[in-house]
Amino acid sequence: MTSIIQTESLTKSYGVHRGIVEVDLDVQAGEIFGFLGPNGAGKTTTIRILLDLIRPSSGRASVFGIETTADPVAIHRRIGYLPGEFSLYDRLTGTETIEYFSNLRGGVDRAYVAELVERLGLDPSRRFREYSKGNKQKVGLICALQHKPELLILDEPTAGLDPLVQQVFNELLFEAKAAGRTIFLSSHIISEVERTCDRVAIIRDGRIVRLDTVDALRELAAHEVELRFAEPVDPAPYAAVAGVSNLVVEGRSLRMLVSGPIAPVVRLAAQGHLVDFVSREPSLEEVFLAEYGTAAGQPIR
Repeated sequence: MTSIIQTESLTKSYGVHRGIVEVDLDVQAGEIFGFLGPNGAGKTTTIRILLDLIRPSSGRASVFGIETTADPVAIHRRIGYLPGEFSLYDRLTGTETIEYFSNLRGGVDRAYVAELVERLGLDPSRRFREYSKGNKQKVGLICALQHKPELLILDEPTAGLDPLVQQVFNELLFEAKAAGRTIFLSSHIISEVERTCDRVAIIRDGRIVRLDTVDALRELAAHEVELRFAEPVDPAPYAAVAGVSNLVVEGRSLRMLVSGPIAPVVRLAAQGHLVDFVSREPSLEEVFLAEYGTAAGQPIR
């Protein structure tokens, strides 16, 4: 596959303050890539370097194979960007704001813009200063999406959106992916990344601490397993299985946590008179909290 975003040992320091440290990323064409971490972890710093809004202290970054410091304009022509803090001209209406960005792009498909306005439920006649946080975010999303860019870079894109609009936003992401476009989505909301992303990089204190598929990350956490049998069963063979912990016997039932592959427990249970088998898959949030806890003063939501 083609790499759309690549970084190598990307580092940014702000004097005595930490930015990001040796960040390595490789985002492939056509995927929804999640960039997950607490507020202040380094997500926005990374994005600003990708856009050449700030320069790295060391390391390198490229987008579409173009060095970000060499020709940022060529990169900007091919992307749609929604910043984490989105503010524009207060006196312009939603329509005027969208048209302003459309004209900067050299024109867009007006029918598609109208579709975005309708699907996101935006009243474009109101002035920007009159919008709520959620409606301002809708304007930003339309500006980022309207020209159907090859790459979408979205920094905390669902901030302020109600659940129904978030669902529409997810649909728009999947449609962009189906069209072969690439999405780089920064978020501190684990459920958002879990629902939409193919792969996720977890950044904490400026460093990438994990990069894998969402499914693979879930496998890091223990499954909660309950086995119910027709007759009492010896728990010893289950206790001997690698990855089994917190084994509890309750009459003819066994409850346990299983880290890693669950197949050995399934095979062992099949040898007895099994009545019921219940397994609960861990969420990505449970994985994050189990592996990394929470940053000081910055809980993951």
